[in-house]
Amino acid sequence: MELAKITTRGQITIPVAIRKKLGVKDGDKVVFIEENGHIIVENAAMVALKSAQDAFAGEAERLGLKTEQDVVNMVKDVRRETWEERHARDD
Repeated sequence: MELAKITTRGQITIPVAIRKKLGVKDGDKVVFIEENGHIIVENAAMVALKSAQDAFAGEAERLGLKTEQDVVNMVKDVRRETWEERHARDD
């Protein structure tokens, strides 16, 4: 268990051991989540990444992407289509 003191301005210093466990460093942000009557402190970047992963869950299967090469091919197709659309408007 780690202990931190709250300043008169409501600030705390997150102990080094906790910062390491959260994977945060100077300038990073943390998020406070209330869950079942407890406050959880999380690395904000990791929460955002997890949220994005959850939002995209099942999309690869829906799009028929089974391998990394499938993703590479899809990106190439999208780039080609975008290039063709831009150049078709330039004519």
